[in-house]
Amino acid sequence: MPAHMLQKISGSYTTTTTITEPPSGGPQNGKEKLKNMPLYLEDIRPEMKEDIHDPTYQDAEGPPPKLEYVWRNIILMALLHMGALYGITLIPSCKLYTCLFAVLCYVISALGITAGAHRLWSHRTYKARLPLRIFLIIANTMAFQNDVYEWARDHRAHHKFSETHADPHNSRRGFFFSHVGWLLVRKHPAVKEKGGKLDMSDLEAEKLVMFQRKYYKPGLLLMCFILPTLVPWYYWGETFLNSLYVSTFLRYTAVLNATWLVNSAAHLYGYRPYDKNIESRENILVSLGAVGEGFHNYHHTFPFDYSASEYRWHINFTTFFIDCMAALGLAYDRKKVSKAAVLARIKRTGDGSHKSD
Repeated sequence: MPAHMLQKISGSYTTTTTITEPPSGGPQNGKEKLKNMPLYLEDIRPEMKEDIHDPTYQDAEGPPPKLEYVWRNIILMALLHMGALYGITLIPSCKLYTCLFAVLCYVISALGITAGAHRLWSHRTYKARLPLRIFLIIANTMAFQNDVYEWARDHRAHHKFSETHADPHNSRRGFFFSHVGWLLVRKHPAVKEKGGKLDMSDLEAEKLVMFQRKYYKPGLLLMCFILPTLVPWYYWGETFLNSLYVSTFLRYTAVLNATWLVNSAAHLYGYRPYDKNIESRENILVSLGAVGEGFHNYHHTFPFDYSASEYRWHINFTTFFIDCMAALGLAYDRKKVSKAAVLARIKRTGDGSHKSD
């Protein structure tokens, strides 16, 4: 990852940090004083280094370890998807409010992953004030994809050791494995080894994240299953069966698969306009389902960009949400890669598919 420098730009209601390419020649004559030098990537996220790809890591030689199936997860995941399929058949008999509520819970859950666990806590691409962090931790609990601490640890390992055995959902092991199979087997020893060595002190110091981790099991039961089932049944007289299978099982399964497609489809299908040397791709369909997370070649090239995309609001509801929170003063210090830096990277490592090429 090349060095980048930044320029602070103050808006009317918030601050955006724009990351730009450093000059190719460096300081002229070596006479510039240190205080006049621009800041670099190492200075804009001093608390976050663990999501930068480590190209020196290579898989150990030898046969891979034998797969150990986690039958509890296999059975529960099969039952959940069967419940979701049954839920689809119940949609015509649902009240309109139930369908709208299920969509609302889908969006809230998705934001708990994308704006919360991903862009805020895994990558530290922006900062959030307490009310927004509380909302995101609740939304993330509703999503039920592991607590923020564990999600962020796996995701940082995914970026740092991408497409190796230390990547929890290594796409080189196929679509099914990177989509859901990685949750149905024991973790590869390399995932445990490298993940355990990541610096997670920033999250360990955040009381809200550790509170969620401590009370995650009762929290997920309440937010993911109990409330989404009881609200339609109690408030507008939906049948308990419709509430359970549509508002809960179908909604939860849809959020899971939309998120998983970022790990599978967005690493296998699409263009690589920013870096043709990595496997992550630009996939518009994934972005539609995952509220903006499908611009994956860009994201792996610039993991410190809060938009996870060159185009901000284009098929990117998560960026729109963060910008709205910034307008309310609840999000700030959003880090954005400059157009010059993007074009420089495209020229250097892109596959020629970028529209400006």
